[in-house]
Amino acid sequence: MSIWWSLHLRREAASVPLARRLLMGTMESAGVHPDVSYELSLALTEACANAVEHGGAATPGAPGGAYRVTAYLDGEKCRIEVADSGPGFPTSRVRMSVRRRARRRTRRPSRAPKPVTPAVPAEVAESGRGLCLIRELADHVDFGNVPGRGGAVISFDKVLKWREDAPLVSA
Repeated sequence: MSIWWSLHLRREAASVPLARRLLMGTMESAGVHPDVSYELSLALTEACANAVEHGGAATPGAPGGAYRVTAYLDGEKCRIEVADSGPGFPTSRVRMSVRRRARRRTRRPSRAPKPVTPAVPAEVAESGRGLCLIRELADHVDFGNVPGRGGAVISFDKVLKWREDAPLVSA
């Protein structure tokens, strides 16, 4: 079973619940376990809220009123991507990649450079927790900038669990 959809949304707060409801409806129809659906919808909400808040035009006067959400349910995995047209992530944050499951299993030292991760916000901070929350809810997360045209892109994956009565899972 494979399902995918893509939305182009205005950078308005009202667009966030629309994307979340579409994802939840898709996963419910496909038979994804409600706990996984909730975690993915929460991560999507955070990614969309970041695009709405920070995804404005890279230069003053340039158009920056939209962002894109794409979701793929393919086999045993869901991949979600949110891309905006703003200034993108600061250079120090570009090409971040976090694999939660691999990080837990691997205990031996590596010569490869460690991925850059955003600092954890202070408990009293008014913002900055969204990316940390996405990293905790997903199995794999990539942060980066859209090549060639600017803007930030965040994509995250999660292995799906299915309800026993899942209609779209082939036996």
